[in-house]
Amino acid sequence: MVAFHLLVLVIVPSFVWLGSWQLGRWETRSEAVRLQQDNVAADPVPVEELTGVGEEVSPENRWRAVEVSGTWDTEHELLVRNRDGSRGVGFHVLTPLVTEDGSAVLVNRGWIMRGDTALDVPEIPPAPEGTVEVTGRLQFTETEENTGLANRDDLPEGQIMIVDVDMLSERLPYPVLGGYVELTAQDPVPDPAPERVELREEDSGMSLSYAVQWWVFSVVAVVGWVFLIRRELRDAREADEADEAGQAEEPTGSDDTAGAGAGSVPEGIHAGRQ
Repeated sequence: MVAFHLLVLVIVPSFVWLGSWQLGRWETRSEAVRLQQDNVAADPVPVEELTGVGEEVSPENRWRAVEVSGTWDTEHELLVRNRDGSRGVGFHVLTPLVTEDGSAVLVNRGWIMRGDTALDVPEIPPAPEGTVEVTGRLQFTETEENTGLANRDDLPEGQIMIVDVDMLSERLPYPVLGGYVELTAQDPVPDPAPERVELREEDSGMSLSYAVQWWVFSVVAVVGWVFLIRRELRDAREADEADEAGQAEEPTGSDDTAGAGAGSVPEGIHAGRQ
């Protein structure tokens, strides 16, 4: 039973720690949900206020509504592979938008269907010519660390796996702002146009319920442990009482035997006296 008590002493703190860890995850995710909702609902601001050439988009500015004007550079347009849309897996169309000062921001114009095979190059809806005004959601650059993916050298020309802005900026003939923009509106409106990228809403998940479950397990373990200890003490007390009762009965039996021996006379002695 000693091993069981030691096991409980290890398990209970572990359950409490796991509950606290899940609570921390829930708080982090809940904060991300609030940040996303607030940034999406905010009024658009010029993209230059939140990022610049060679800069990184700060986490608190992710999903922030931004606006920018310029001309599309379709000559350096890229397709981002394995992106989900309303009709399955396809491509995102990533097009540089060159601003008046000569710098550019990468814009995800939307989703298009893939071809019959992975090597087919689908037809891309053309971008409007001339100056356009774009509104969208600001995103930070994609990396292998935050996506689990990496760009490969064996992809068809003009296709990439992730929007690694630092890498892509080295291939472009102009300075590139940090991060990229998911297009939500543009003027003039092209027809046809890629399908708008839907907002992937953040979810606080089940971490809070998992935290409660771990803490309930802790309470159950403690209650069961206390119950077991009480039962052991009760059994030990009953065993002691039984031993004491047995010891109290032993002297009484010895006196009766002694009395019977003293009061009787052996038959041989009676016979001799006669």
